[in-house]
Amino acid sequence: MTADTPAPELRAAQPFDEPLGSRFPTAVAMWDAAVAEYGDVPFLYDFAQPLTFRELDERAAALAGALSRAGLGPGDRIALFAQNDPLFVAGLIAAWKIGGIAVPVNPMNTARELAYHLSDSGARALITLPGLFAEVARDVVVSAGLALTIVGGHREWRGDGTEVAEVAAPAELAAEPRCVLAEDVFADPPSVPAPPQARPDDVALLTYTSGTTGKPKGACNTHGNLAFDAEVFEALTGLRPGQPILGVAPLFHITGMVAHLMLGIRGAHPIALTHRFHPKAMLQAARAHRPVFTIGAITALMALADASENGPEDFAGLDVVYTGGAPVAPALADRLEGVFGAYVHNIFGMSETTSAAIGVPRDARAPVDPASGALSIGRPVYGTRVRVVGEDGRDCAAGEYGELLCAGPQVVPGYWERPEATQEAFDDGFLRTGDVGFADADGWIFLVDRKKDMINAAGYKVWPREVEDVIYGHPAISEAAVVGVADEYRGETVKAYVTLKEGAQASGEEIVDYCRANMAAYKYPRSVEVLEQLPKTATGKILRRELRSR
Repeated sequence: MTADTPAPELRAAQPFDEPLGSRFPTAVAMWDAAVAEYGDVPFLYDFAQPLTFRELDERAAALAGALSRAGLGPGDRIALFAQNDPLFVAGLIAAWKIGGIAVPVNPMNTARELAYHLSDSGARALITLPGLFAEVARDVVVSAGLALTIVGGHREWRGDGTEVAEVAAPAELAAEPRCVLAEDVFADPPSVPAPPQARPDDVALLTYTSGTTGKPKGACNTHGNLAFDAEVFEALTGLRPGQPILGVAPLFHITGMVAHLMLGIRGAHPIALTHRFHPKAMLQAARAHRPVFTIGAITALMALADASENGPEDFAGLDVVYTGGAPVAPALADRLEGVFGAYVHNIFGMSETTSAAIGVPRDARAPVDPASGALSIGRPVYGTRVRVVGEDGRDCAAGEYGELLCAGPQVVPGYWERPEATQEAFDDGFLRTGDVGFADADGWIFLVDRKKDMINAAGYKVWPREVEDVIYGHPAISEAAVVGVADEYRGETVKAYVTLKEGAQASGEEIVDYCRANMAAYKYPRSVEVLEQLPKTATGKILRRELRSR
């Protein structure tokens, strides 16, 4: 890319009349206001079972009482090790009621990974589910010396989609050291000492990064960060109060936390939950609750589309769809729009930006870069500034590649007890995202790739995403991931891993030929390997690191 115009202005307009954060300065204030105003309104649907704001608040108060009696209070960390269940949400609110900090933990984590999160955060309590306790957490909580473990039941989808099973916490778990059952806690009258009122800069969550490039770090998401980004999603989506949300994203992840829970709290949007993501269970929820909005990884949206039987009729009412966390090829966006009947909007964010920092507004469609064929990830969301910075630290001109830097009220103050990592990640108030992109003359931002994923093939820079976007144009391709592999002649060369659509057939050689015909000679993959599935994080990000190590 060449710099042919001055650096574009990358700052969003503010569509709200009220000053930023004036309505709800903290996440806990947002929750208290919702309970006061919408107490008897359903907030969660656990499959078909409704739970009102007041009912959930009562559960949270009971859990908070148990935590307080165990000696926990302001500043203490409470780990949440659960799926998309009411217990997770009640535990989150309970942590805030005692002035504590919630630590959402990926329910796919192993015992070793859970132990790391508990140790790194200094968590003193754990709220979890029976299966996760028995299979993963039992030995970990003993060695971690937690003050309290609360185990609660849940519902889960089974069989062909006609059965929702109740999973209760076995009574014998109450005999475990410093372990209580959530159902017993809920039966006791709550007694919670009033903690100091949360301030906007108080840490509300430790959201751990995915660890795709090293050990996970706890991003310190504040109450102000959460309340602000709930405003961001309200502005982006244009949802009216009470319009339902389909809970596709995992709640432990910052996207589900903000774009489902915080947005739902702010606008009294009922959220349909199905314990974990299963395409057929999620499709049933869409039919039953007629959600207006959802957001999820592109892989989850593709699985949901593949489960559809009747096309747009399955998703009647679904009007606003967003995706982030992985690149979206134009061909995929077109395919999903044909199924959902709604355009899939891009959004860009990280744990460190408390979800959204850049996004495509609801009433817009992302432009396509004519050079690479990539869809734009949007413009800065309101109240947010973005810079595209070259390696020499200067702001890049329109069309010139550089690292994306973000600043705004949703950007975290740093990492939990990691001053060196915090200093490395921030530059004069701007977060270094580690993502490479560019902005066009109109201020639309395009993501190229992660800096560390760039391939150097005989001196030529190859960005995996550009190659992947071409591969997605092949009619047999379901998913694609491109990595650099060692090559004696070129130093590094391009390799692609793909999965095929159900019933489709294509050889690696055929896909190589397709790419050769559609991109420059130095870019096309020299080999393509067809797999049954690609390795992913729990949130749907393809793990290129694992592919490189094959």
